[in-house]
Amino acid sequence: MPLLYPSPEIRDALQTGLPVVALESTIITHGLPFPRNVDTALSVEQAVRDAGAIPATIAVTDGKIRVGLTRQEIETLAQKPDVAKLSRADLAACMAMGGTGSTTVAATMICAARAGITVFATGGIGGVHRGASETFDISADLTELSQTPVTVVCAGAKAILDLPKTLETLETLGVPVIAFGQDAFPAFWSADSGLPAPLRMDCPARIALAHRMRAALGLPGGQLVVNPIPQDAEIPRETLEPLIAAAQSEADAQGITGKAVTPFLLRRISEMTDGASLSANVALIHANARLAARIAIAAVSDDAELPEI
Repeated sequence: MPLLYPSPEIRDALQTGLPVVALESTIITHGLPFPRNVDTALSVEQAVRDAGAIPATIAVTDGKIRVGLTRQEIETLAQKPDVAKLSRADLAACMAMGGTGSTTVAATMICAARAGITVFATGGIGGVHRGASETFDISADLTELSQTPVTVVCAGAKAILDLPKTLETLETLGVPVIAFGQDAFPAFWSADSGLPAPLRMDCPARIALAHRMRAALGLPGGQLVVNPIPQDAEIPRETLEPLIAAAQSEADAQGITGKAVTPFLLRRISEMTDGASLSANVALIHANARLAARIAIAAVSDDAELPEI
């Protein structure tokens, strides 16, 4: 029984060595309201195409991993109630039960690697939640980065997280964290978290080469490329911090835990910012899609130009 069901376009692209960028589907089911979720998913795919690569949105439907959704499949997923939010722990179980689920960062990495896709664009990764010393709430995204060979392009870890502990955990797990074009580690809606990034690269071809070097060295896992949100869409962290603290207090008071925490916090912050955070989400995922396409193009090119060191 096949595990993956790539679309004809994705199958042909992978067989002929064309650049492909994986895209997650949680943004469709849990990240944005309808119909903005559909519009965003389609426009992110178009951003990948405009940059010269082929998008492969990934989800599980009827127990099958679909790699490269059609417009109709995206629209159906966007309106389907009670879609599971899949990570490493429940991906196989959902498939065994013939279920439907959207893929988180971790699950998308697993499916992309299985399909032979090495570059993946998302909004922000999960990480160590605030108060994790008591709750032990740490995203599976971090351990997935340490074992699945995919380059993940994002705008940093979500600002609702404990960013210093997230960076420390990534370092412990041996995950390269590469800031694109700046020295600071970005914080999703803000370009600068106030923390230095462990590594910096300014060239997509150099990032693609680093991915190949890890494989040549026999090192497991992928690498995290953190791309700052475009300046005109940024929300200053000084504005966000009190809102995040207030939203977290509400979540604690309501007993919200586990996978429900992030969607709750993102929704409350959107309400508190009168929708500005949602607009920022859309801007940053487009920027990440464009950068991921450039990396994917370099990854399949034998003559990618590298700057002098």
